[in-house]
Amino acid sequence: MARLIDSSVLIELERRRLPFRTITRALPAERFAISSVTAAELLVGVDRANSPQLREQRVRIVERVLSDLPVLPYDLPVARIHARLWAQLAMAGTIIGDRDLMIAATALTHGYDVLTHNVRHFARVPGLVVWQPDW
Repeated sequence: MARLIDSSVLIELERRRLPFRTITRALPAERFAISSVTAAELLVGVDRANSPQLREQRVRIVERVLSDLPVLPYDLPVARIHARLWAQLAMAGTIIGDRDLMIAATALTHGYDVLTHNVRHFARVPGLVVWQPDW
């Protein structure tokens, strides 16, 4: 099984001061990746740090994640799935945030489930398997 990690999971690890390996230890048989959208969200967190110490801490965390995990691109095949999902959710009146929809499309395109703390949004996406960490 493969899981695409949403930024909410990585942010929660930082808040709890848990190491990244908490995920891999809890789910040792899984393959993990992040989307390029999640990479951007994490990098924004670095740039928004309100102190040099926090910025340095976030740089270490983000660079570790970026070096340890494959980053799946937002490319034309993902854009096609994204457009289809966007239209479906809009017609059903259940649209979710743009970045979450891009992450969901990335997961579906590459055959990944999503690991997130934002189950409420991702669960609206047809065909997407959503998991929430239980730590």
